[in-house]
Amino acid sequence: MKKLIILIFAVVIIGCDQKGKKQDSTSNNLFYDKALEYRDNQNQDSAFLYFSKVTTYNTDSSLIAKAYANMAIIQCDQGDYFGSEESAIKAINYFRDDNKYLPGVYNSIAIAKNNLKNYKDALYWYSKAVSVSTDSLNILLYQNNITVALIDQKDYQSAIKILQKLLANNTIRNNKPKFAQVLDNLTWAKWLQNPIYNAKPGLIYSLKIREKENDLWGQNASYAHLADYYENQNLDTALFYANKMYEVSKQINSPDDQLQALQKLIKFSPAQLTKKYFSIYHSLNDSLQTARNAAKNQFALIRYETERHKADILKLQKENTDKKYQITVLIFGILLLSVSGFIWYKKRKQRLEMETQNMIRESQLRTSKKVHDVVANGLYRIMSKLENQQSEDHTLIDEMEALYEKSRDISYEQLEYTDKNFNEKISNLLKSFATENTKVLIVGNTAELWKKVDATIKYEIEHILQELMVNMKKHSKATNVVIRFENLNNTVHINYTDNGIGISKQTKFKNGLNNTGNRIKSIGGVINFNLGVEKGLKIQLSFPRL
Repeated sequence: MKKLIILIFAVVIIGCDQKGKKQDSTSNNLFYDKALEYRDNQNQDSAFLYFSKVTTYNTDSSLIAKAYANMAIIQCDQGDYFGSEESAIKAINYFRDDNKYLPGVYNSIAIAKNNLKNYKDALYWYSKAVSVSTDSLNILLYQNNITVALIDQKDYQSAIKILQKLLANNTIRNNKPKFAQVLDNLTWAKWLQNPIYNAKPGLIYSLKIREKENDLWGQNASYAHLADYYENQNLDTALFYANKMYEVSKQINSPDDQLQALQKLIKFSPAQLTKKYFSIYHSLNDSLQTARNAAKNQFALIRYETERHKADILKLQKENTDKKYQITVLIFGILLLSVSGFIWYKKRKQRLEMETQNMIRESQLRTSKKVHDVVANGLYRIMSKLENQQSEDHTLIDEMEALYEKSRDISYEQLEYTDKNFNEKISNLLKSFATENTKVLIVGNTAELWKKVDATIKYEIEHILQELMVNMKKHSKATNVVIRFENLNNTVHINYTDNGIGISKQTKFKNGLNNTGNRIKSIGGVINFNLGVEKGLKIQLSFPRL
């Protein structure tokens, strides 16, 4: 009877394939076209062979997927359920999610699982088939298959619930064979759930429809159900339907159903006939198992031979490719070496020239930086002192300011740097910018703070602070400046605050403040400008002491 489920799936898949057969026949793939021809002529072994060749030698993923799907059908039909499941899984790997064949492949896996009595997995794959199917009739067929799996695992209530919905569906009601199938399954599930349920009207009505429609597969299922139904009510009637099932199962050439019918005949027949039916059963069962084992071995052998042949071809191709590669390397080796040597020489020459230019630029940058720090800002600090002490003598101040502007473009020898009494040096530096109108307050600048700070860092910090004070003097119009020093977790923090006009977010930093940023980075520190505040300017600097 389960062969009926397999047939339903085969019809669905092959039906889809027939719709696209015109396209398949012009696929320009001789293996696939030959496989279709053998399949349509019921030569399943040859069809499997050529479908296998499609999966081995072809590169069209869609064609490979369809070949695996057909192989799954053939294997399932021959009782190779493990092989069928394997082929179906391979088909999924090649199908896109929207492929019309995918629901049928899921259904194929479910059929294999169901025949292997793995009902839980069968229900999972049937449900996937329903979820991705877009054909209303196929969905109904898959749902009916779900009920068969539910009945097999004795979940009659769930099966009845689905079958009742199917029976009310207009598509089913308008399709006599399908209506008879659903009605027969529903009646059968209700009787299995409740043995005192009167199943006779539903089972007989389904059988009459199937006989009128000449549905032999359906009649076979009806006879099986009626034989079991009458087993404990009327043994003669049960024997009658068992005989009918055996006759029909031979007509449809279904060995599985013949075995099932013979089991019923052995159980229901008089003692003198039991031995006869048992002998027939034993002989048929042995033949069936032998044929299925042969089919499994044949399918495995076909796959092995096809893969081995492909491996031999690939090996020969690789050997030829290797020889061609060696010749190619030999021909172009010297040329490549010559070109590479020339390119290396040119690159090396360019690199040396670039390194020389970079060294010159770095030397110029260092010199310009020292000029700015030592000369330019130093001059500006002297100018600030003179401005406070001799406010009437503007001539000297103007000349020195002109000298300040010119000093940015000249270079001097490197000056020696001393960091003795550095806290006093910093205090003097900061206080030198104080005037009658600008007060400078210094907090936390102790000798202990600078005790473990490297001289190189001190040098950079001195010029950073000097640049900030110069910038304040030139641009801020501040009347109060506070510089706070503190050591937290071996990191020195300097917070600069003034009440001047501040710096807007749109301001572009010039050389002085840009150099300040570069300096703080060079000693592993950070500087933050709080731009766009309502009034004044806040700057935070921090750097490690060691």
